[in-house]
Amino acid sequence: MLNPTLPQVASLFIDNQWISSDVSKPAFNPFNGESIGRVFECSPELLDLALAAARRGAELAAAMPARERAGKLHRAADNVRAHAQELALVMAVETGKPVRDGRTEVLRSADTLDLAAQEGLRIEGRHIPMDSSAIGAGKLGVSLRFPVGVVAAITPFNAPVNLTAHKLGPAWAAGNSVILKPSAQAALTLQKYVEILLEGGIPPEWLQLVQGDQAAAALVRAPQVDFISFTGSSGVGELIKAGSGLKRVALELGGVGHTIVAQDAVLEECAPVCAINGMRLAGQSCISVQNVCVHRSLYDGFLERIAASVGALKTGNPLDEATDVGPVISEHSAARILTLVDEARRDGAQRVCGGARAGALVQPTLLAGVPADARVVRQEVFGPVVNVMPYDDIEAVFRQINAGPFGLQAGIFTQSIGLAMTAVRRLRMGGVIVNGSSTWRSDQAPYGGVKDSGMGREGPKFAIREMTEERFVVFNA
Repeated sequence: MLNPTLPQVASLFIDNQWISSDVSKPAFNPFNGESIGRVFECSPELLDLALAAARRGAELAAAMPARERAGKLHRAADNVRAHAQELALVMAVETGKPVRDGRTEVLRSADTLDLAAQEGLRIEGRHIPMDSSAIGAGKLGVSLRFPVGVVAAITPFNAPVNLTAHKLGPAWAAGNSVILKPSAQAALTLQKYVEILLEGGIPPEWLQLVQGDQAAAALVRAPQVDFISFTGSSGVGELIKAGSGLKRVALELGGVGHTIVAQDAVLEECAPVCAINGMRLAGQSCISVQNVCVHRSLYDGFLERIAASVGALKTGNPLDEATDVGPVISEHSAARILTLVDEARRDGAQRVCGGARAGALVQPTLLAGVPADARVVRQEVFGPVVNVMPYDDIEAVFRQINAGPFGLQAGIFTQSIGLAMTAVRRLRMGGVIVNGSSTWRSDQAPYGGVKDSGMGREGPKFAIREMTEERFVVFNA
């Protein structure tokens, strides 16, 4: 195990300067509870400076040819790769993410920046056939796309680097500037990431970095902000939509990770996938496997196999390369998770394994026979807990899933293409993964949910469309 050198403070980056403020909060290592630094909070006066600098930066970014913007993103991506291990270690200490997973995330963020650079070269409009109406005859109509201006990016702790790349990369590729407000629980990680991006050649005018919930709320209301991209809880997403006025927003929110194991599924394939994707990242992913609905004929065999897979996972220090499951983000979060587990057990669920914690380290927990109305099923757990429930009628499963408030992603294991297509048509989701669990994301693909799981789509091509605006132009003869 290595002891990384962490940033001592998470500063603000405003108008090409690293700045401290009069107010700061401590940052803690969730694995051992030690204080690891301080996070400066952005005052209203400093936020005004950031907003003014972002407006100037938006003009510069929009004026730069797309080819030059793409080149800067590619060079920044290369610098991120060069610092992958260093950044993964900082993330492990600050967020509890196992260093192996953190390294993978950092490298994915570099790919995301490269993908954004490529898509920035393909922003295009379209020709509108004007001769189809009498009033348009003889005219030339084209629809073009232009950058929105200033993007406010508000990011979470659970995948802090790659989820930030999914906002920064498309915004810059499209010619916008960004004001970034990361989670306070990943502020030191983002401090290091921003340093690496700037060192890699990202123009400082393109980015302002602020901290604090007060700054986030002010960003949502600020008239200088043209677009808001937020990843986080459904409750906060609702507040952002309500407070943003007529600004456009992209909200990537929560989910309850339903995965269906159909009667013809291969248990040796689906049980390990559900185990790993329910417990890795300590279950702190909005598409983490949370609820597994298994045909009753396979139920006992599935439980045996998933329990064996869960039991093989190693929990412990996230700096250990052998660790599969580290702590959740805080002891408060761990206590909340165990409250949901204990409630379910009182309601009749059986604990197959786990169900205990030491500080913020929650043992991977497997519950069987969980009542469908239990909070651990209906609410996003955001922890290493998987509920396994038998079913007889798959149409009833579809109805039960659709009746819930979330609609991010679902998975189904089946050898029947007909059943797979039925699931695609029936399940109201942002994504349906066939012969895979709910936990799957490729960085170039459209990603997002419906209902309480959000609106808009990420993935560089799709985020660029969200972060540009359409302008119709008519040429009269």
